[in-house]
Amino acid sequence: MTVLDSTGGLAELGAVHVVGIGGAGMSGIARVLIARGVRVSGSDAKDSRRISALRALGANVAIDHAAENVGEADTVIISTAIPPTNPELAYARESGLRVLTRAQALGAIMAESRAIAVSGTHGKTTTTSMLTVALQHCGADPSFVIGSELNESGSNAHTGSGELFIAEADESDGTFLQLNAFAGIVTNVEADHLDYWGTLEAVEEGFDTFVTDIANNGGFTVVCIDDPGGAALAERARSAGVAVRTYGVSPEAMNRIELTTSQPGTSSFTVLVNGIRTPEIQLQVPGQHNVLNATAAFVCGIGLGFPVGDLVDGLASFSGTRRRFEFRGQADGVRVYDDYAHHPTEIAATLAAARDVVGAGKLIVAFQAHHYYRTALFSKEFGQALGLADDVIVLEVFAPGEDPIPGASGQVMASNVPLAPENVVFEPSWSAVPRHLASRAAQGDIVMTLGAGDISMMGPEVMAILEARERTAAAESAGPS
Repeated sequence: MTVLDSTGGLAELGAVHVVGIGGAGMSGIARVLIARGVRVSGSDAKDSRRISALRALGANVAIDHAAENVGEADTVIISTAIPPTNPELAYARESGLRVLTRAQALGAIMAESRAIAVSGTHGKTTTTSMLTVALQHCGADPSFVIGSELNESGSNAHTGSGELFIAEADESDGTFLQLNAFAGIVTNVEADHLDYWGTLEAVEEGFDTFVTDIANNGGFTVVCIDDPGGAALAERARSAGVAVRTYGVSPEAMNRIELTTSQPGTSSFTVLVNGIRTPEIQLQVPGQHNVLNATAAFVCGIGLGFPVGDLVDGLASFSGTRRRFEFRGQADGVRVYDDYAHHPTEIAATLAAARDVVGAGKLIVAFQAHHYYRTALFSKEFGQALGLADDVIVLEVFAPGEDPIPGASGQVMASNVPLAPENVVFEPSWSAVPRHLASRAAQGDIVMTLGAGDISMMGPEVMAILEARERTAAAESAGPS
């Protein structure tokens, strides 16, 4: 397989070693490479079901990092999270092996396709997934790399037979600027990943470049103007002579959303496209944010030339992705969900959707912040967003390998939650949190775990406590035999 190397020249990829192969983005790249006949090895700090799936496909994956893991690889792929001191990266550089960043590797495997890049501070994974499922329903077989597994296929990547390649285009490390896309989506533009960008102004300039590059390729970008950052991006683009296709509930949107009905856990809406109303779009996933995500996918699908009716039906068939309002189970009348939300805007949107689903019940939430810098920047905003719940348990920040920042702690964040003291707990002990959650939950309530770290593993523990409680209650109700 021929790719661009780190200097921008063409080179044969050869055997590939992926450092951090269990990550959402890196595992997707590895899947596509394996499907294309590339010999793949990799390493990660801990085992996971993604790694198990890659091993089943033929990848040789080591747990922990060591120079010998690189083996006979010709190319080493790394993410920006891999430090220069990593022994595999150090060995690759000392040995003169080709080293590609995640962005370079993704750009290379998309180079011969018509690339569609889904970007934005929030909503990328769900929007990319919705677009993929919608186009599959239209009869297309696009390749894709997504930051989470589709419920429909259980996979986060696929090598399709069609010319289209859909990618979740991450702005956190500049990946979205290296994909040479023909079509793009911008769900929103906010301050995040400032450890990479430095300032909001730099983030905005990055999105300006993203939109302009797509226009220079003869393509189009779909932008949400309900989001202030998206609206500002669209205005800057127009001023620069770059056309964008806008969407939202805003009267100024070219593709205007009109809600029709909303039942707990679902949404129905139509879109006015150039003044013509579409058939009703019915979603299986909750929340206004998912209406926006679906509209972005719908408008992009129209721009790619797919039939309106098939896109509508495809979006109606979408059932979600892992860790996006993911239902983990129900016991003793309590429903348990998990979500990746790790920014105040995401948390507010997720909890608003959960409010719609829980009805008269209580919403009990555990949140684990991700990165000290994000916690320092948004501690008050996190507190305000978490205040949409009835009871909140705040864990300590998940920031492996990072140096602490004074004031960037779970305890400070908990103090910013605008609920009564008895409804907010800072719990530094991870193992104590499941019992906290279960003890506060009664029939009709929802328990939700939020965050980008290992809090996703907490759901089964909460379920086990609730199931034991349910068995005990049933035994007591039955009385002596």
